[in-house]
Amino acid sequence: MEERRRKSKMKPGKPGKIVKTVISAEERDRLTPDQILQDFLEGNKRFRNNNLTHRDHSEQIRKSAFGQYPKAVVISCLDSRVPVEDVFDQGIGDVFVGRIAGNFVNDDLLGSLELACKVAGAKLIIVMGHQHCGAIIGAIDGVKLGNLTTTLSNIKPAIKMSQDYDGEMTSGNEEFVRLVSVNNVRHAITTIRTKSPILKEMEDNGEIKIVGLFYTLTKGELILID
Repeated sequence: MEERRRKSKMKPGKPGKIVKTVISAEERDRLTPDQILQDFLEGNKRFRNNNLTHRDHSEQIRKSAFGQYPKAVVISCLDSRVPVEDVFDQGIGDVFVGRIAGNFVNDDLLGSLELACKVAGAKLIIVMGHQHCGAIIGAIDGVKLGNLTTTLSNIKPAIKMSQDYDGEMTSGNEEFVRLVSVNNVRHAITTIRTKSPILKEMEDNGEIKIVGLFYTLTKGELILID
């Protein structure tokens, strides 16, 4: 009897409702950019609390095969510790993701953002930096290595933006690295607004929202960047 009680206690809890559907164009179009942002931030709370939505990925793959209507597009770093869809508790068909070491924005990513928003209908652009970013650290250290040299040069404007920092401006100072990471997100957003008249007009018209977030590896938390 006691053995049965112990085994009963060890049984995993029953999963919640399993989501088998994918977002439709009609569902996405009813949402505002602010509602989508709130949905993503609430999804991050579920992620931090280990309460992710249960999804039937096989069913979602079948249902999304012939069309997609993502709510948002995220520009993220290449870092393997930042699983973008999981961080926001989003599923198949919910979000476009563009990844590049250092989460900066170049002409190729600008074109992808215009495709995601103007063509495909996404209403939210998120530029997401993160804690302990290797690309940021490499840029601060002036790393030179093949094509990576050119990649890291895109982070130099953020380092320049951080020169008023009152402290040790080295990669060994986590506070300074974080400041450069945050300024790198700010610079990426400025690049989007200045180099894409299409996205700037959409933002001015309230069709899309552009926001910056900072992801903490130690807590899994997302912090809005002003």
